[in-house]
Amino acid sequence: MPTEVPIDRIPREVFEVCDVLRQRGHRAWIVGGCVRDLLRGLEVADWDLCTSAKPEQTKACFKKVIPTGIAHGTVTVLWKGHAFEVTTLRGEGAYTDGRRPDEVFFVDDIREDLARRDFTVNAIAYDPVLARVEDPFEGRVDLDAGILRAVGVPAERFAEDGLRILRGARFVATLEMELHPATRDAFAGALDVYAKVSHERIREEWLKAFKARRPSRAFAVMQQTGILARTCAPLNALTEIAIGPGRTAFDHALAAMDLAKGPVPRLAALLHGVGRGRAAEGHAGDVAADLIEPWLRDYRFSNDERRDVLHLVRHHDLGAPRTWDDVELRRFLQRVDASKAEAVLATARVVRLAADEDVAWIDDLTARVRAVLVSPPPLRIGDLAVDGKDVLAALGGQGGRAVGRILESLLEHVIVHPEDNTRASLEPRLKALAAEVSA
Repeated sequence: MPTEVPIDRIPREVFEVCDVLRQRGHRAWIVGGCVRDLLRGLEVADWDLCTSAKPEQTKACFKKVIPTGIAHGTVTVLWKGHAFEVTTLRGEGAYTDGRRPDEVFFVDDIREDLARRDFTVNAIAYDPVLARVEDPFEGRVDLDAGILRAVGVPAERFAEDGLRILRGARFVATLEMELHPATRDAFAGALDVYAKVSHERIREEWLKAFKARRPSRAFAVMQQTGILARTCAPLNALTEIAIGPGRTAFDHALAAMDLAKGPVPRLAALLHGVGRGRAAEGHAGDVAADLIEPWLRDYRFSNDERRDVLHLVRHHDLGAPRTWDDVELRRFLQRVDASKAEAVLATARVVRLAADEDVAWIDDLTARVRAVLVSPPPLRIGDLAVDGKDVLAALGGQGGRAVGRILESLLEHVIVHPEDNTRASLEPRLKALAAEVSA
């Protein structure tokens, strides 16, 4: 891994913002994750800058500035179509609540600013104008060694902000690094501080972890250090369920999650087995969904995220491997919503693949679903060639609940016989059903 910052990968606009500040007598650096990712050869999404200029001085240097977090020294500079967060060098007072500093004060030394950061790999700054790296905590050495180490005394860093231990677990996955032993040992002592972290912040860290090549690395650290037990006890309980020699239901959930693609499918795969061992209470998918629904709500997952995760968890269990006939396939599409069928099958596939089970039959089902949906069969009442008005007419205008029952009966017929979904075929059947109701 290079120890020198590849300046050719820094956008010209970043140089320009730093140069404007320098011309006004201030210093400026790019800092934190963007420097870390430059050194790792990764694309940088957001460029964070810090400066010796006070917020009002920064505002005076540029025409377009938004005071996004001016109380903490941060403004957003709008420059040539780009937005850059620029923060004054700062120190921080005590963290009484374990979430935010009681006070923020401005400093002149970049090293003092870097000393307040969480991990050494995030405590590197680079002055693009002078081409000078500030790395007082040897973050580049740790990057090269693949070691995630807290800045200074780990227990002090984690007592300041309880989220830092969860970020550490997440970085193990997203940066593919290993925790330094002293840093790892300090996690347990920070669990009470972690308990003060808002659920919204925790949700964001989970979603970021799902972007890793192997998010299981993050969740394994969470489980081993006590974070998971404090966050999602039903998921942590899977560690107590053995499903084979040296393998637990939690191990299976991690493996399935790694195989899934995308945040929602990975969350569904991770949570699919919650409540395992309570099958007597009902269908395993329904048991899991009922247990995790309040947790998803409590941790502020969006309505769409909750809906989609719960749908995948409820429907992923397809039963024993077998060949489905065309009617069964259509009933499956009706049950799971045709638009979500492939996502359900994908979840079923990773869950079985993680258990080293045969998935060829699921691949065959997926191919058949795709073929069927090229010209979708009637699956809902709205797909019928007749509608409620036709039923009402057959009933002489007095329908009530009978209208719905007749339409459901017609839909059941065309699920089995989709070729009958024409007015010519359904009208005689409709009239016969109406006559039975009226008799």
